[in-house]
Amino acid sequence: MLILLVTMSIYSGNAVASPTSQVVKDRSYYEERGDIVWEVPTQKKTIAFTFDDGPDRKQTPKILEVLDQYQAKATFFVVGERVERFPEIVKLVLSKGHEVGNHSFYHPSFQNISKEKAVNEIGKTQQAILKATGHTAVLFRPPGGSYDQNIINVSKQNNLQLILWSWHQDTKDWRAPGVQRIANKVLKNVRNGDIILMHDYVYNSSQTSEALKIILPELKKQGYSFVTVSQLLSQKDNPNTHIKVTQ
Repeated sequence: MLILLVTMSIYSGNAVASPTSQVVKDRSYYEERGDIVWEVPTQKKTIAFTFDDGPDRKQTPKILEVLDQYQAKATFFVVGERVERFPEIVKLVLSKGHEVGNHSFYHPSFQNISKEKAVNEIGKTQQAILKATGHTAVLFRPPGGSYDQNIINVSKQNNLQLILWSWHQDTKDWRAPGVQRIANKVLKNVRNGDIILMHDYVYNSSQTSEALKIILPELKKQGYSFVTVSQLLSQKDNPNTHIKVTQ
C-alpha cells in the first residue's frame, strides 16, 4: 500500500502524515526491508528500554543506578551537543555495558528536515560520540520519531540502523505525568520484543528513575530480561526474513 506523505511522525504513537507529491511507503514496507525497527518479533521474554535526550549529569546516573540494581542493560540515544558538555556521562553509560545511539546534535524537529541538515545533525553527533568515547554508534533515532526516505538514506550512509519504538510503549515521561502512570504504561502493555521509549533528560523531573524502581522488579518477577537494542535485534525470530538493502 502506498501513502502520499513526506514525513511520518509517531511521537504520540500515531502516524501523522503531511500530504505532498513525494510517495513514501507505509510502516510494513520499511519494516519488511529492515529499514526501520519498531519492535523485534521474538519468543524470548526480552525487552529493550531506551532513553532519549541525554546525557544529563543528574538524571542519567540515577537511571544507571536503578538499571544496575536489576541487572538491566539499556540503550541511550544521546544528543550530540549534550555529549560535548557531559562526555564523562557517556563514558559511564558505556562502561556499565549499556549501548549509546545517535539522536541528532541539537534535537531539531526532523519533520520535513532538509537532507543537508539531516546529514549535519547525524554526522556531528557521530563525531561527538567518537571523540568522547572512542565508540562508533550503530543506531539512530530521529527526534520525534519523524522519518522520510532522505532520513533513511542518510542513516544508511552513516552505517546506522534507524530505531523507533513500540507504539504501545511510549511512556510520555517527558511530560512528567506521574511515576505510577509511567509505570502502568509499561506494565499493562508489555510484550516480548518491546522497545520502550523513555528519557534520561526531562527538565526538573526524576519521575523516570522512580518509575523504573516499580517497573523493573515487577517485570523481572514475570521472567523478563532487559537488553540493549542491538542485543534484542540479535534475538529476532527468523532473522533472515528481512530484505537487506544497500545504497
